[in-house]
Amino acid sequence: MAKFQIDILGCGSATPSARHQPSCQVVDFRDKLFMIDCGEGAQSSFRRMGLKFSRLGHIFISHLHGDHFFGLPGLLSTMSLHGVQGRVTIHLFREGAELLKSWMDFFNRQSSYEIVYDIIELGERRVIYEDSALTVETFPLYHRIACTGFIFREKPKLRHLRGDMVKYLGIPVSQLQAIKEGADYVKPDGTVVPNDRLTTPPDPSVSYAYCSDTMYNPRVARDIAGVDTVYHEATYHSSLESTALERGHSTSLQAAMTARDAGANRLIIGHFSKRYLQGEQPLLDEAVTVFPSTILANEGLRVDLIS
Repeated sequence: MAKFQIDILGCGSATPSARHQPSCQVVDFRDKLFMIDCGEGAQSSFRRMGLKFSRLGHIFISHLHGDHFFGLPGLLSTMSLHGVQGRVTIHLFREGAELLKSWMDFFNRQSSYEIVYDIIELGERRVIYEDSALTVETFPLYHRIACTGFIFREKPKLRHLRGDMVKYLGIPVSQLQAIKEGADYVKPDGTVVPNDRLTTPPDPSVSYAYCSDTMYNPRVARDIAGVDTVYHEATYHSSLESTALERGHSTSLQAAMTARDAGANRLIIGHFSKRYLQGEQPLLDEAVTVFPSTILANEGLRVDLIS
């Protein structure tokens, strides 16, 4: 089965703590690695989870607060020391690209690989990555500074061939790809065999939305409508809703409301305040009252999106 997996490297807020590292995740899609945010300690967590620098080709930075960005220069330098080849594309706001480029020009003059910067514009909704099986698109979030979310979507999959029909009709190998893509089969005598006799429906495509730092806003749910799994920041309990609003964050209850209104199947909450050093159970307890299929992020957690 094809892999589509989320690896949580950090899920704390603001600064490293005895309990959590700052924000960082890796999406493992068919053994291609895509990093989302890169707080301090990201490269250590990356290695502890057995991930390979050589497979990391794209890094997506949601915004330019340090707990989402300070781990990036060190990670990029380490990748060069390890002799990573090829190209790494970093998707981020213009100010971040300018700052990072100056750091890399000073500390990483003889990089073993090429760094490419893809500039995200304020508030844009755009497909910023695409290959034969996956797209990544941006959507705006509502924080104290410019912030973007990311949606990873599998493209529609091919239909499954019915081996018995392929053998019975003697369909040439050259025709099989087109049939998997939905074409009918035309026999040598001109008879058309409908595709639904030759195939069974494809596996469903799945999607993942990453909602970094954001205050509650119904527009987020509309932008991610229909995704299967949502990661949403839940910095505070609803008893601190005024603090969350003041600091541009969400409560766990608001994260659950967003997942519910988006029609998601599963919610992962994270970006926990350090005030919950005894555990985040209070955040989970209130989230499940609105959205029962909620789980807590934690360093080392792996979530398989394809069940």
